[in-house]
Amino acid sequence: MARRSWIGARRGRAGRGGPAGSGLPETMGVLREVRLIGADLQDGLHGSRTLAATRRIRRLVGADAVVLADLDGPVARHGALPQGTDLDAVLAQVYEHGTVFRKPPLCAAPLLVADELTGCLVVSGSADGRALDEAEAAEVAELVSQALDHTALRSARARIAAADLRTLRAQISPHFVHNSLAVIAAHIRTDPGRARRLLTDFADYLRYSFSTAGDYVTVADELQATQTYLELQRARFDDRMEITVRMAPEILPVAIPFLVVQPIVENAVRHGLEKKAGPGHIGVSGFGEGPLCVIEIEDDGVGMEPELARAILAGVGPPAKNVGLANVDRRLRTVYGPEYGLVIETAPGNGTKVTIRVPRFMRGVVTE
Repeated sequence: MARRSWIGARRGRAGRGGPAGSGLPETMGVLREVRLIGADLQDGLHGSRTLAATRRIRRLVGADAVVLADLDGPVARHGALPQGTDLDAVLAQVYEHGTVFRKPPLCAAPLLVADELTGCLVVSGSADGRALDEAEAAEVAELVSQALDHTALRSARARIAAADLRTLRAQISPHFVHNSLAVIAAHIRTDPGRARRLLTDFADYLRYSFSTAGDYVTVADELQATQTYLELQRARFDDRMEITVRMAPEILPVAIPFLVVQPIVENAVRHGLEKKAGPGHIGVSGFGEGPLCVIEIEDDGVGMEPELARAILAGVGPPAKNVGLANVDRRLRTVYGPEYGLVIETAPGNGTKVTIRVPRFMRGVVTE
């Protein structure tokens, strides 16, 4: 007897000439199963929910059995294949030719991720008691391939973000470390109390910068590290640098990527104020803007040509200026999407303002 599936039920109802809306529950059931198959495969073919995905695919097409395999062999099976089935031979046929292989009641189709052969879907039987044809098998395999493709894309984005963060940590300015220690040494005799506070600040800054607690921190944590950094820099500038920090309380618990604000502030000090004669000012402010968290870092330093700012964000600016801003911009776009990169307002002699605008709440962006 043929297995009943949502697809089969929907076809049967349409074939009886029922009203257009009469199959809506079945259609919604199909859509739900498709969505859940994607969720079950979110960790790839070797995830903990692969068997559940195989079971859903079997139910969706009304098959007697469904097998998901990678290039090394089967990884999940639901249902019983016909007695005497040589599954290894079926997989070898698909992997050798990279096309659908059909030998009723079996039909097997390759799984392609980023146009590369990744595995195989094998289906035995279908809702109407026959083997799927080539087009049907290819369609179901495409559903699985797209879910795996999304998984690979998420994994790639995570690896890129982690690599960018490691790069940023590795490139904490040696000259900042040297200057901070020099300032602390200079205060040991003239102001031992301040030297002790600066040394504590320096230790706290390094501890935060090299923390492995997670990919995300709260705005409050990032702000504290930024203030520590600015206090060290203010001592180096002989207190000629003024600091203004204004943060709305409602955004302090918002989760943001680790080391986002401080590299921008460091860029403002190194490339804005260090080259300016006389005193300078850096302001850090944050506020809520509807569903968004907005953080602005502004300095009254030497500024730059807008074309240079665009080149820096594009990753083609001078290496000395490229690391911090381009790194943060790329990580923000990786985490939140292409519309959430940095916005830079600047002009020669008129300082620089960098704006971070990100969602206050986003799935997966949480502190540990």
